[in-house]
Amino acid sequence: MIPCRLLIDPPAAGAWNMAVDEVLWNGAGGEGPWCLRLYRWAGPTLSLGYFQDYADRQHHAASASCAAVRRISGGGAIVHDVELTYSLVVPVRHPKAARRGRLYEAVHATIVELLAGFGIEASIQPAVESPPQQAQPFLCFQRRAAGDVLAGPFKVAGSAQRRNQLAVLQHGSLLLARSKAASELPGLQEIAQRSLAAEPLVAAWLPLLSERLGLHWVEEQLSLDERGRATQLVEEKHGVEAWVRHRGRGISSRSPDGFDTDRRSR
Repeated sequence: MIPCRLLIDPPAAGAWNMAVDEVLWNGAGGEGPWCLRLYRWAGPTLSLGYFQDYADRQHHAASASCAAVRRISGGGAIVHDVELTYSLVVPVRHPKAARRGRLYEAVHATIVELLAGFGIEASIQPAVESPPQQAQPFLCFQRRAAGDVLAGPFKVAGSAQRRNQLAVLQHGSLLLARSKAASELPGLQEIAQRSLAAEPLVAAWLPLLSERLGLHWVEEQLSLDERGRATQLVEEKHGVEAWVRHRGRGISSRSPDGFDTDRRSR
């Protein structure tokens, strides 16, 4: 069993959530420990994919009043509200990190199994020909890519990756209920017609992830050093308007150069 740090964080502001994910990813060594972080959001927050134009926000009026952040991975915009969000950091030398799709397949298979345990039938989106980037819907959960988790015709979970020379960061969202800032997207509550809280879902999901990925959980909190680096990233990057609007043109980013950002549908 591989030891894996487990961080279960309280709801936080969007810039902080993005900064912590980046700190955990940057701090992973080529053969270091895995890390799984589960977290929520302090208020409705719109996250833009790395390649999205900020001006495209005008195409989604319902989220206009939401705070905005920019992810370090690609894909469409997400309204983070009533959802469970995860980030998984895997050393790049591990076999499951070697092929891009293996982590998607493994994590999303456990989500299908998780939902089945709550009486919700879900499936994995098969390979589909995606339209050109400029023709893609603004919202991630209106897009479809191979590996997405569907409940009936509705996408309820999606993930995205970013990798550097040392580690892979995969993060994703599981929609628990409809958000007023994205009312066109039903969540599990609307699909199952009953409330599903995050806590029992987490309790049921962790054993499935452990078995599928061969992980042993080591529950921890962020270290003081990690908190300091996250605070610095909020101040210098994720909380800076130039990063959110223009991917940081005009500010200095502390991210590694030469990254590979996956343009999945998330």
